[in-house]
Amino acid sequence: MTHAHEASDAALAAPLPARTASSLSPADAAPTASDSAGAPWLKLSAAAAASAALAACGGGEAEAEAPQALKQADNAPRMPLLGDMGGSGSFRSDQAASRTPTPDELMDWAEMVFPQYFDSHQATVTSGTLVFRYYGGTRNYLGVYQGNVVVLGPPTNNAVVNVGALASFGDAVFSSGRPLNDQDAARFLLQAGFAATTQDIATVRSIGFDAWLNSQFNAPIGISGWEWLNQRGYAAVDNSTAYYDNTYPGDCMIWSQLMTSPDGLRKRVALALSEIFVVSLSGLDFNWRSHAIAHYWDTLVFHSFGNFRNLLQDVSLNPAMGYYLNTRGNQKENTATGRQPDENYAREVMQLMSIGLVMLNIDGTVRRDGAGQPIESYSQSDVTNLARVFTGYDYNQSLNQQGTVPGTTRTVPNTAFTRLPMSLNASLHSNLAVNFLGASIPANTPGAAALATAMDTLFYHGNVAPFICKQLIQRLVTSNPSPAYVARVASVFNNNGASVRGDMKSVVRAILLDDEARSSAGLTQPGFGKLREPMLRLVQWGRTFNISSTFGSWKIGDTSSASSRLGQSPLRSPSVFNFFRPGYVPPSTALAQSGAVAPEFQLVNESSVGGYLNYIQGVIRNGIYVNAPDLPNNGSNANNGYDIKALYTHEMVLVVDPDALVARINLLMCAGQLSAATVKLITDAIKATPVTAASTDAVKLNRIASAIFLVMASAEYLIQK
Repeated sequence: MTHAHEASDAALAAPLPARTASSLSPADAAPTASDSAGAPWLKLSAAAAASAALAACGGGEAEAEAPQALKQADNAPRMPLLGDMGGSGSFRSDQAASRTPTPDELMDWAEMVFPQYFDSHQATVTSGTLVFRYYGGTRNYLGVYQGNVVVLGPPTNNAVVNVGALASFGDAVFSSGRPLNDQDAARFLLQAGFAATTQDIATVRSIGFDAWLNSQFNAPIGISGWEWLNQRGYAAVDNSTAYYDNTYPGDCMIWSQLMTSPDGLRKRVALALSEIFVVSLSGLDFNWRSHAIAHYWDTLVFHSFGNFRNLLQDVSLNPAMGYYLNTRGNQKENTATGRQPDENYAREVMQLMSIGLVMLNIDGTVRRDGAGQPIESYSQSDVTNLARVFTGYDYNQSLNQQGTVPGTTRTVPNTAFTRLPMSLNASLHSNLAVNFLGASIPANTPGAAALATAMDTLFYHGNVAPFICKQLIQRLVTSNPSPAYVARVASVFNNNGASVRGDMKSVVRAILLDDEARSSAGLTQPGFGKLREPMLRLVQWGRTFNISSTFGSWKIGDTSSASSRLGQSPLRSPSVFNFFRPGYVPPSTALAQSGAVAPEFQLVNESSVGGYLNYIQGVIRNGIYVNAPDLPNNGSNANNGYDIKALYTHEMVLVVDPDALVARINLLMCAGQLSAATVKLITDAIKATPVTAASTDAVKLNRIASAIFLVMASAEYLIQK
């Protein structure tokens, strides 16, 4: 007999739709109009339905106990439920896959792919040889009985149905975006964020890549860099600290953001964008420059999962960019004096931030003319014309409250202008016609309208998708993506599947879930992967080993020195061309002979290698020494000391077991990619100094620090695959 509340629930009684290999994501598994129109999830004959009816399950309300009918699955009709992979070859209900999922893995997968039927994660119940879960919200049972997957509930007309052998679901379950093991999960996390902790690895293995991405897309941004500066007291006007004239508060801000923000994917993408839309704190010289760079960072963070068109315009009007590339104070032409609009930003926004120097195919390869020469994407005339659009802009001082610095006669504005878009003074804006890249902006077009047309022209240029997407792939996954990889991601940029162009969230998903990123083939391909940027190595170490700043000041500082620190510091590029060019090729190398690029190697020289090793060795062992960590300024007091340290709690537990210690570090820092030979070298090295449970904490720390340092100095760590 059926439960009354089941029989009367028409919505839950709707048949489940069939699924294909291309729709194994939660979004694709959601009910559609065609589903509700009657696409059959399964078809049962009247006799089969009758033979498997719930007459034997007894009365009363449904509960998380196995109904009698579910325990009699031997006689249930066998139907290819939960997605028949059809012609893809990845699933057949009568063909075993190469890997058999456990019952829990099968049910976890079903919850992710069919949330409308298995509506939330439920506890697993074991009843004899039956393992099942009950979903009270939809009143469905899903279980595994004697090696077969069975379903019972309203969508099956309250009949128990055998949907296939558990073994036959392997390809479907594991092709739906779940890591094969801890190493696979860690590899994904190191591409998608800054670090891979044991908790993160467990989460990705539990919910899958796609669901993890969704959780990151939906994670709150948290405190902005601009607000962090205010909370730390950096907006104070004082002659002794002169925060308005200093850049070190900006360093504290960005290190805090990179080391502590829970939305690691968003911040990782923002950092990648900061290397395309470059503004350097080292190149800013105006009041409240640290606040200005903080708001610029916040702008990149805000648009990391937004739309590229909005990002392009907000960057163009940002006061930090306005100062850095001369649109702030840029004026229209003056025939009497011969003055012409500054062309700096007009050139760089095309060359570096949107379309590049030469015409590209969708796969990022260069388009050539009949003589085999690259076709230029823009001309000097395009630059001259576009420059007119960026005239008449200056800081927006509408909220300014000028203040006098105590003890001086100097006046400074407040910080408000640093996070307002630049304002337009129409009298200083060029009224000449603008003709660039095939677009025409008539003479006397108002400035805002001219800017909108210019932004649209750049945004819809055919080069934007391959030019931007290839660089994002380089920053996150590999320096030399195949043309096919670039084309797949660029196609998503052009159309996210819902006729939206420039959807950054979809672009990020496409980059990280592409077969080229997720396939294990890259692990053995010499041309796959990238050199880890020095600043990313420091952030990875910090996040992996629970770094903290005792006083919350995060005074790591400017790490640009190649001889004594990292040779790279976030938001401190030496020029608008970033720390390295995307097409950099190390001269006289095998890479050059093969035609490959290695952008990050532009940072590598004898000085930078030695500087990195010396700096990181001390940091790993001791932490980072800070003056006056309790104060925002750079003074000195009794609290001077190693304010920024890692907590090697888990490593201390393993310290007397060198093999286990190195295995853990290998997993978290390298996604398990150290060769057996390298693992042995490191393990043997740390075994050379005996450590026992009775050893002092200092001796134990020495072993841990040595192991981490040797890993971070190894070539197999430095190249991320």
